[in-house]
Amino acid sequence: MDDDTLHTIGELARLTGLSVKTIRFWSDTGVVPPTDRTPAGYRRYGPDALARLDLVRTLRELGVDLATIQQVLAREVTVAEVAQAHAEALDVQIRTLRLRRSVLRAVARRGATPEEMELMHKLAKLTDRERRRLINDFIDEAFDGLDVGPEFVAKMRAAMPELPDDPTPAQTDAWVELAELVQDPAFRAGVRKAAAYQAQDRALGTKEDVAANRALVDLVLSRAGAALAAGISPGGAVAGPVLDELAGAFAGFFERPDGPEFRAWLLERMENGNDPRYERYWQLIGQINGWPAQPALGPAFGWLTEALRAG
Repeated sequence: MDDDTLHTIGELARLTGLSVKTIRFWSDTGVVPPTDRTPAGYRRYGPDALARLDLVRTLRELGVDLATIQQVLAREVTVAEVAQAHAEALDVQIRTLRLRRSVLRAVARRGATPEEMELMHKLAKLTDRERRRLINDFIDEAFDGLDVGPEFVAKMRAAMPELPDDPTPAQTDAWVELAELVQDPAFRAGVRKAAAYQAQDRALGTKEDVAANRALVDLVLSRAGAALAAGISPGGAVAGPVLDELAGAFAGFFERPDGPEFRAWLLERMENGNDPRYERYWQLIGQINGWPAQPALGPAFGWLTEALRAG
């Protein structure tokens, strides 16, 4: 090869803008080997060195390690294969950085303690599979061995929190709160107790009419909600007609006669089933998944519970 076509390290540095130190290091590792050496031992590089240096620099700037670059240059792997692998790795890194940003914003907004920050970070960086496992563990413990109906359990398992790659601070807060909630032993025990009532209903042959149940809920929202908005005390005489209407509707749903015995039974169910944390569970799932907000059930059912207790 003509000496005029060969370049010294200094010349390569001027032509590429890279430092002599960098070119020498890459040469020592074998990714840009010298073509020849002078009698004094100085390295000389052929025309292909410029192209190799450009490729090495580009791949290094994209985060590709030198061992992988050597495989590319040796044609053991293609640039396309390397690009695909690194793009997937970057997707994971970007998602992680977005979650960290969301956690830091939530910490700043809440004024969290170091312990709370550690917990929030731990919960926020869980994978989709780990989040599903956490919710499924809660469902297993709450409903295992109870005949609450396969449709109900299927609905619970289908409603999984799907935290997006770039969650809003509100979604991050909702996920942290949900994760803490489903790990609370008292909440799990309460849900299981409520599920036991549901299993008991099935054992007694209570009808499972989704439409009728929805209509009953809507009636409570309408009538008890209106009484609450009007400032009607659940223990006052004015509440009587509303209580009679609602108790009668529940009696019809459960196919039982209305009366003191039924209302005492209904009150027990309401007291066990009106824990605001049950509704909060679904609110948090909805916030994480971006579902439309649903009317709050707690205030209306709380009014009905108080009316039953006072009656």
